[in-house]
Amino acid sequence: MIGAGESVELAVLERSGEIESRHLGAAVLVDADGRVLEALGDPAALIYPRSAVKPLQATAVLGTGLPLAGEELVLAAASHAGTPAHVAVVERMLASAGLDESALRCPADWPLDGAARTAAAASGAGPRRITMNYSGKHAAFLAASAHAGWSTADYLEPAHPMQRAVAATVAEYAGEPVAHWGIDGCNAPTPVMSLAGLARSFGRVAASGPGTPQGALPAAIHAHPWAIDGPGRENSVTIEETGLLAKVGAEGVLVLATDAGQAVAVKILDGTDRARTLVGLELLVRAGLVPRDRADAVLARTLAPGLRVAF
Repeated sequence: MIGAGESVELAVLERSGEIESRHLGAAVLVDADGRVLEALGDPAALIYPRSAVKPLQATAVLGTGLPLAGEELVLAAASHAGTPAHVAVVERMLASAGLDESALRCPADWPLDGAARTAAAASGAGPRRITMNYSGKHAAFLAASAHAGWSTADYLEPAHPMQRAVAATVAEYAGEPVAHWGIDGCNAPTPVMSLAGLARSFGRVAASGPGTPQGALPAAIHAHPWAIDGPGRENSVTIEETGLLAKVGAEGVLVLATDAGQAVAVKILDGTDRARTLVGLELLVRAGLVPRDRADAVLARTLAPGLRVAF
């Protein structure tokens, strides 16, 4: 797994003219064919992509023939904020398969959205499975399993056909074998892959052709950026302001991709989130793939004061 030896200083936080904190990590930019164009640290370093793998999991869902579209398809790839609008979409996904919240096997959690969390606390509802940020992915797994005639009670087991389809999709899109499988915070299997493989896979998702089943996912995300994350949140703002596809992962992971398939993957070694979008956008700006003013528009809405790149 990635360590200090595979990392470089990516960003620093300044206070009153002095550097207060430093963020080490690795980042890579690949072209549409998956070739490395620029690397900061070791692009072959192994990481858990965490939620950055969700677009690949959603692509595997589409491969089952399940006719997901629009907001429901975006929720299959989302780390959603648990707003009432997000929850309503997940409820529709479950209902379409004849299921309800009780079928979800992700842990119960509070909504990420502050207003939704306050409302849940005030109502006495408490943490719920459907308000966990992974619930859309789980609902998609369940709906795909029901559509294909597979069992739903064990849909998270590595040997389940749904998870075998995910494993095949991850390896195909990354262009490399999965190094290891672990268990994510949502109880689903999660791969270990190289940083370059993660970037390569996301670029291939983003460049999926219009009119193909796989191409429905980037089109839906562009049409409904609020659904992938939440109003005013990191990914939604990036998509709105730049037209990129964007997906964060826990522990400081981010992937960004253009419609042509150039892609960036970032891993912040200390697992914090605040530097990842800054680093990813800077790589794309310097490569001439994103206008500086569009990147600045994202950072004006999301960047911590005093944070700047160190490369």
